Amino acid sequence: MTYTRRPSPQTIAVLRALAELPDRWRYGYDLCTQLGVRAGTMYPILMRLADRGLLDTDWETDPGPGRPPRHLYRLTAAGREFAAAHQPVPEPAPRAMRRSRLQPGSAS
Repeated sequence: MTYTRRPSPQTIAVLRALAELPDRWRYGYDLCTQLGVRAGTMYPILMRLADRGLLDTDWETDPGPGRPPRHLYRLTAAGREFAAAHQPVPEPAPRAMRRSRLQPGSAS
């Protein structure tokens, strides 16, 4: 039997951020900055998503002088489907205030 856990709010936030431009490669640090998530939370999320086949990973090819290559991430086709399945459900519009059955000036 396969147990499927609901993704954490942080994981859903990462998926949504990556889904904004799904073909674009992103750095983990940039995702941390955008989402306000610490690296100790972000990188395990990215590793789990990659292990599940939801992210492509690669290394930066031209890091620039004096800087080590950084890891890059983007959604796979399966990751895009997963992200789409975990989009927020729009909340129903609030009902209009119902009028009281009592007429103005009548006793309750």
